[in-house]
Amino acid sequence: MKVKLKAEPPVPPGTVILTAKPFAFVLKSKLRSDRCNHCFNRAKVLRCSGCQYLYYCSRECQKQAWNEHKYECNYLRKIAPRTVPDAAHLMARIILKLQRGGDQEKDYYSATGFRKFKDLMSHYSDLKEDAKRMEHFASLSAVLLDLLGESNLPNTAELMGIYGRVCVNSFNILDPEMLAIGTGIYLSASIIDHSCDPNAVAVFEGTTLYIRTIKQFSTLDWKKVRITYIDLLNSAPARRTELQTGYYFLCDCKRCLDSEEHLLMNSVQCPDSACIKPVPVVSALDSDRVCPSCGHNIKSETLKQYQELLDFTLQQLEVMKDIAYVCKVCLKKQQGLFHPLNIYHVKMLDLAFESSIEMCQWEQACQFGAEVKQGYRRYYGEFHPLTGIFHLKLGKLLLHQQHVQKAWEELLEAKRILAITHGENHILFKKDFIPLLIQCENELQSEMVS
Repeated sequence: MKVKLKAEPPVPPGTVILTAKPFAFVLKSKLRSDRCNHCFNRAKVLRCSGCQYLYYCSRECQKQAWNEHKYECNYLRKIAPRTVPDAAHLMARIILKLQRGGDQEKDYYSATGFRKFKDLMSHYSDLKEDAKRMEHFASLSAVLLDLLGESNLPNTAELMGIYGRVCVNSFNILDPEMLAIGTGIYLSASIIDHSCDPNAVAVFEGTTLYIRTIKQFSTLDWKKVRITYIDLLNSAPARRTELQTGYYFLCDCKRCLDSEEHLLMNSVQCPDSACIKPVPVVSALDSDRVCPSCGHNIKSETLKQYQELLDFTLQQLEVMKDIAYVCKVCLKKQQGLFHPLNIYHVKMLDLAFESSIEMCQWEQACQFGAEVKQGYRRYYGEFHPLTGIFHLKLGKLLLHQQHVQKAWEELLEAKRILAITHGENHILFKKDFIPLLIQCENELQSEMVS
């Protein structure tokens, strides 16, 4: 009699499929006097009496950190008051950990599957051909020699292998608003490949990494789990260049090969007010083009104007000295010419939204938020941490400006997304979102009564 194996259940969106602690990690050096170097919380911190370099928020955190910090404390004290580059500090921690048996540490991603540090790809041959990274490696080697001393350093080949693993496998550790506050190596999570159309996301609480699904899986197959390594608010050629440069592979995901999206990202708006559909621009040398939706003729002068403004936009995105002013100038010039989903228009709107918040120009921020919303959804996807945080920010702004009904709608959308990307137990959901939702609900009820 054959025993029928029980089928594995499907994995719905919002499921935590991996929880991982870092093999090694560092807080950004510029934040070390503002955040605890162990839990990464922003708090009043006290300096380590030994090295006078790292800071901790409590005796408990310092005690927990000492298991690792005791091996580096004297080295950090030796070079004070100089600042150790973050990459060098992370490599030093890895070197010291490997010396005391860290190479045998296993981090499981399933009941039987695990990764060790040696399993991480180093891309040794690619590194040797990469002039910029070899220059960086030489600089870090000099720092490590000064920090740890020659007797503690592995040979050049092994050191380059560690450097390569850090370059290709490290995660930016993010705060609740998805801003990078540190860097960590997570052995089990290194199993996950990249896609510009991901089915999972990485979020953090402190230094703990959570991989959460954002799409339905019929069964959990780690060979099919994909997160994104880069910011998705870029054109396919820009994304592929970034991945090739940083991770040494050419992305062939469906989004990178989607010619329709590529054309949409580089499109003008049809000048016919009854149409305003996207008209792809292949080259500034194009002769007159015809709108594929309504047949309206787009003159070559318009295409030339688009290319000149695109060059100006790219130049300003590169420089960005006076962000608020430049954003307004660019957006005014783009109005009526760039299609609303042109990627460079969306990027400029995103910068305008954030800079308006920084400048306390609340009503202007609400306006830019309303305009950039469809771009976020189109290029980040329905469920992305940044999309959820965007709706949360916009809801908070609208509530501040007494646009209570609109704020309620944005917060409900934030709830729908954040419940999947972060989960209802995440600190962002509990401490930032829930109080705001309750406040908005109370104000909405007050308006209805009055």
